Amino acid sequence: MKVGIIGSGGREHAICHFLSQSNKISKIYCFPGNAGTNDIAENISIDLENFENLKKFIFDNKINLIVIGPEKPLVDGLTDYLEKHNILVFGPNKIASQLEGSKIFTKQLCKKFNIPTAKFGIFNNREESIKFLKNSKFPIVIKADNLASGKGVYISENEKEAQIAVNEIFDGKFGEAKNLLIEEFLYGEEMSFFTIHDGKCFKNFGTAQDHKRVLEGDKGKNTGGMGAYSPSRLINNELEKKIINKIINPTLKGLSELGVEYKGFLYAGLMIVENEPFLIEYNVRMGDPECQTILPKLKTDLCDVILACCKKELNNQRIEWSNKKSLCFVICSNGYPDTYEKNVEIPNLDKILLKKNEYLFHAGTSNKDDKIFAIGGRVLNFVGLSDDFSSAKSSIINNLNKLNWSGGFFRKDIGFKVIK
Repeated sequence: MKVGIIGSGGREHAICHFLSQSNKISKIYCFPGNAGTNDIAENISIDLENFENLKKFIFDNKINLIVIGPEKPLVDGLTDYLEKHNILVFGPNKIASQLEGSKIFTKQLCKKFNIPTAKFGIFNNREESIKFLKNSKFPIVIKADNLASGKGVYISENEKEAQIAVNEIFDGKFGEAKNLLIEEFLYGEEMSFFTIHDGKCFKNFGTAQDHKRVLEGDKGKNTGGMGAYSPSRLINNELEKKIINKIINPTLKGLSELGVEYKGFLYAGLMIVENEPFLIEYNVRMGDPECQTILPKLKTDLCDVILACCKKELNNQRIEWSNKKSLCFVICSNGYPDTYEKNVEIPNLDKILLKKNEYLFHAGTSNKDDKIFAIGGRVLNFVGLSDDFSSAKSSIINNLNKLNWSGGFFRKDIGFKVIK
């Protein structure tokens, strides 16, 4: 069969890599892909907002299955459009994607179905927001309601920082913002919890811990993710049951009351407070870089799992996992998450000879004249799989030393809570 993957990040390269290992798949197209996917798939430059052209390409090239990686096409309704033309798609529809597309949609769902989450207020102008801040307790969390590529969240330590956040959101830093959320700050530890759904049932799809802040020691600005490890050190049987019963099941019930069946990956971003889960946010796709950390642990053919979801047969599909520990370091362009230079060559990639259980996934890269260039903020993902996190880190550092790229930087403390 032929498969098309929508997206160009590290997540999509990881999905592409593991799908390419399936003997069911004869060809993969990536829309638009990156320099890494270029080695195992055919990259197609196409306007992802032009659904008609994409549909034509799918029909002309007899593509059997489309896997949507990032959130924007899902929120824009690409699944609905392609399914209307009888194309097999893995990813939730437009209404279900509001779980990520609108933080307010999710918060109202939490309120209606008693899903544990931080106390919150919704504001539709800067004057009311700033007035509210005058009597608030700090730190406080301020979020843009719309999609913001993982960056529209501020943790403000004082009123001055909070006012800057409000102004930046309403001034359009993350696109047009009609609303913002102001939330209480929860004291706990974050965890990413993944499930995979076929519209009728779901199965667990691993846990991870993401490192969002740009600087070591979890300091500095929020990013799309500087690294991750899997499994989360917080997960246990009791907590897992609480997450499913208090958060995942009520969410699915809320969607079903809207006439929606959820199909695809669901990523619950949680705050764990004394072994109690609170929902921070939902993402309607695999996390990035969590996907790069989790997929290397999957022993079952990824194609089988995705097809089972598309055919509503997930209940009959066994999903097997390795017990190994997985760690991912993200290499970013100098200056990220602020301004960074584009089209910077990465010269030493040919010196990286990956051993078993070592992976290199590209993100913001492109090929030109047999050379590879950095064109994005997050550029490369080095992943190590081992019996313990410490050995996984050693293998990654060894490869990073060989790369020795002056155009980028990385956090050296990824996994510091699980590595002595």
